[in-house]
Amino acid sequence: MRERFSGSIITLVISVAFISVAVIAATITRTAAQAPVPSATAPVSAESLQTAPLQTALLQTTWGEPDLQGIWTDESETPLQRPAKYAAQEFFTAAQRDELDEARAALLGRDGRAERGSENDVANGYNSAFWSWKRIGTRTSLIIDPRNGRIPPLTPAAQNMAAAEREFRLALLQATETCKTKMATCRGGTYNPMPSPRSAEPHPRYSTARMNRNDGPEDSSLAERCLTGGLPEFGTPTGSFRRIVQTPGGISIFYDVGQGQGWQWNIVMDGSPHLPANIRQWYGDSRGHWDGDTLVLDVTNFSPKTDFQGSRENLHVVERWTRTGLSTLEYEVTIEDPTVWTKAWTVKEEFTRQSDRDNRLYTEPRCIEGNYGLPGIIHGRRMEERAFAEGRGPDPATRDAMKDGFIFDDEPLR
Repeated sequence: MRERFSGSIITLVISVAFISVAVIAATITRTAAQAPVPSATAPVSAESLQTAPLQTALLQTTWGEPDLQGIWTDESETPLQRPAKYAAQEFFTAAQRDELDEARAALLGRDGRAERGSENDVANGYNSAFWSWKRIGTRTSLIIDPRNGRIPPLTPAAQNMAAAEREFRLALLQATETCKTKMATCRGGTYNPMPSPRSAEPHPRYSTARMNRNDGPEDSSLAERCLTGGLPEFGTPTGSFRRIVQTPGGISIFYDVGQGQGWQWNIVMDGSPHLPANIRQWYGDSRGHWDGDTLVLDVTNFSPKTDFQGSRENLHVVERWTRTGLSTLEYEVTIEDPTVWTKAWTVKEEFTRQSDRDNRLYTEPRCIEGNYGLPGIIHGRRMEERAFAEGRGPDPATRDAMKDGFIFDDEPLR
């Protein structure tokens, strides 16, 4: 699915001809037994999608709904929050975009890893050569409301919970090399060679991010356990795709994100109310309807074990998907949780349709971390504990268990 477009001139000519015939045919009255009006899922080439004029007939399903079907991804990269440097600037200038793209290109292939074989070397495997860089987008932030392009301030209760979680994670790191060498991950913490007295203490709430402990799977992050972060999803450095499929009265969206942490989202479109508040789901309870040409998805009833920017069971998401052209799809989502943020906030993304032909064969993404890596990490920790009990090794509480999960050395804790 990550393959891109064919550059064949022959394909372009055939595709444009196909569209022309389809548009002419769309003006002819048909019976139910005749061939339907070609929908946007017809196998047209990427070039024709980019250059052909917008034709209403090609943007409708055979049953008369706006056609959102296809494989979509964002072709440029925009930060979620606006960097302070561009505080009053909603869009980059052309010169700024060129400068940023040049700076990012200079990172490719650069090897900033530590001494070969060291813990830092192993932990820093995800370097700039690993990520699939994209061109800088036109906007300085995905957030369009508030106007400053920043996530609204946390409520006092959310600030207290975030501080408690960070304090706990720093306590588990205190006797490690990370704090001893004052790496960014230990920012705000202190080094103490004695194992943390909080090593066996339960997490302040259900853990969704990594910590310096491997007593069980719940000590690792959701991604390491092959559990996705869920909705809403704004893309990852390793790629982010959506495949939308429609039927009369139903819509399904498959997300292929990260390194195999994908999921299938089936949306209820029958006008029924949300589930009772005591029924909670990982991706929430979705109810969809059409507002003109826009698909509106209202999502509530999230599980307290999911986590979006600190919001859990009280998260409320309203997504709006609008087809804006043969190859373009606009996505806008409003996010609110009065227990976490002082006000609601809105994000906008623009997606580009991928070639159906180039992606006609699709291999299901697999998550290796949880299926293979995590059992090995937990087993290794038990072996370290046994060796320490028998006087054959150091106390595991003084080692960087987080590095076994490939944490970035410069990645600060939340």
